[in-house]
This record gives sequence, C-alpha cells and structure tokens, in this order.
Amino acid sequence: MSAAKIDFNDRLLSLGLARVAEQAALASASLVGRGDEKAADQAAVNAMREQLNLLDISGVVVIGEGERDEAPMLFIGEEVGTGSGPGVDIALDPLEGTTLTAKDMPNALTVIAMGPRGSMLHAPDVYMDKLAVGPGFPEGVVNLDMSPRERVEALAKAKGCAPADITVCILERPRHEAMIAEVRETGASIRLITDGDVAGVMHCAESEETGIDMYMGQGGAPEGVLAAAALKCMGGQIFGRLLFRNDDERGRAAKAGITDLDRVYDRDEMVTADVIFAATGVTGGSLLPRIKREPGWVETTTLLMRSKTGSVRRMSYRTPMWSHDNE
Repeated sequence: MSAAKIDFNDRLLSLGLARVAEQAALASASLVGRGDEKAADQAAVNAMREQLNLLDISGVVVIGEGERDEAPMLFIGEEVGTGSGPGVDIALDPLEGTTLTAKDMPNALTVIAMGPRGSMLHAPDVYMDKLAVGPGFPEGVVNLDMSPRERVEALAKAKGCAPADITVCILERPRHEAMIAEVRETGASIRLITDGDVAGVMHCAESEETGIDMYMGQGGAPEGVLAAAALKCMGGQIFGRLLFRNDDERGRAAKAGITDLDRVYDRDEMVTADVIFAATGVTGGSLLPRIKREPGWVETTTLLMRSKTGSVRRMSYRTPMWSHDNE
C-alpha cells in the first residue's frame, strides 16, 4: 500500500512527535547560556532529524531549516521517517529562539507539527505580516486591513473591556516602531519580544495564563505556518499576508506554487487538515518551564496537542542524564 493511502493516525503518532520535540530540547540543553547560537541550533537539528527517522512515516519537510542548498539537514523537501507509514507534511523549527537559547532568555522552544500530505502551506522563506488572537471571539473580529488602533479597539469591544486592558505582543524591530507607537496611543500595553514569534502567537491562545490578547507584526512566513498549526489545536485566529522585498523572494513564492502574492491566508488556509503539534520548553517562559538539570538527571516539559480532538497534554519527562540519547 502506498504511503498516500495509509491513514494519518494522529493518535498513534502523537507520542512519537512529543519524543522528537523532547530530544531536540535535550540536545540543546547543555548549550543554554553558552553564547553559541549555531552550536545550539545544530544540536537540536541533529537530534530532531535522528528521531524523525525512527518514526513509521513517509514524511516530507515542508517548513524547515531552509532550501536544500542552504541547509544540510531538515531542508525543505527532505524526506524523513522509515518510509513505511502514512504520507505526512512536517513543519518544524528545531530550536525556535536560537538567540534566546544562547543568551538564556525566556521562551526558547523546540517546535514541530505534522499533518496529512498536502495539509500545510508551503510558505517560502520570506516575511509575513501576521495578526493573531485567541479563541472565543467572532470570526474576523480583527483583520490585516485594519490599522493597529482599529485592531486594539475592535478586540477591546469584543472582549468587553477598555483598550487599556488589552496587551499586544510585538517583535522588537525597527520596522515595527510606527506600529508600537500607534498601539501605545490607544492605551494598550505591549509585550516586546526579541525573538520567537511562534511562541508569541501561541501566547494569545492562553491569555489568562500569559496576559497576552493579540499578536501583530512582520516575521518569518514559515513561522506563521507553525503558529497556525498551534492555533489549529489551541483555538484562535491567525491571518497572514506574504511580503516580498525583491524579485528573488517573489521567485521563491513561485517555486512554492504561490501565484496570488497579495492573498491573505487564515488559519485554516495555512493548515487545511487536522494536525498534531508538539513543543518542548528549553529556556522556560509563560508557556512552558525550562529544562531542569540536576545532578544525574534532566527533566523536560512538552506541550502535545491534537486538533482533531482539541486535546492538550502537558507531559513531563525525567531521565538519567546519561541515558536520554537512547530514548
């Protein structure tokens, strides 16, 4: 039976996906705070790829470390798994927040999502204008055509509060200075993050825990698809529009099969079928605690989610430090 005809059994695959995220986090743990972004990222990449190749899937990386000529492992289009299972799309970031890891700053995660073949947008490595809110709001309560002020005011009205009670997460970048100023003019507060906008979007889905109501700003398009996969499981809305700075980037879109360069994608257009999603905390933060290291032991916490059932599991994994490479 061909891989395309084997059912995507998300329940059976979910624990394996959690293990993939765990092992990537464990591999990078010894490099937290060491100042070496490349080494931390490479350790996570190696571990994630090794674990993926143990899974009974016929997987294709659709969101990965870059084009084939830019990334020796987990490149876009790379086939992973034993080849004996269902055909699946894989979106991943082996270490979302390499700088955060190197500097031991909050919210570095290992992130991976898996869905049936053809279920995820093949986003080129360009910028995406993103806007996200958590669950419980009317569809389209905010949109990308609104100004930052209008978004804050619309969300506050839907939430039944004042704009001053809204908190927006934005990447701290020079390109966002005007947006930041306009949001602050409404009275809303802003949580600036230096990196890690997948985690930034995920914060919206658990606003009672994180204090963040909305995410907006420009970041990587691949991360937008990963964030959409997370919200597919957690609930919430995300909108994304690809941004192109030159002909090379437009060429990347054409290579990925994208013809409408101005299209606004919503969550269910970026991720069209049910998926599973796993993220393991590396440095800790509002979503997940950091990896705990103590003499002879190491412990991780993983968020494992299935959009089909809406199930969300937080899984602790404690292992002797000498044995985790073989788990």
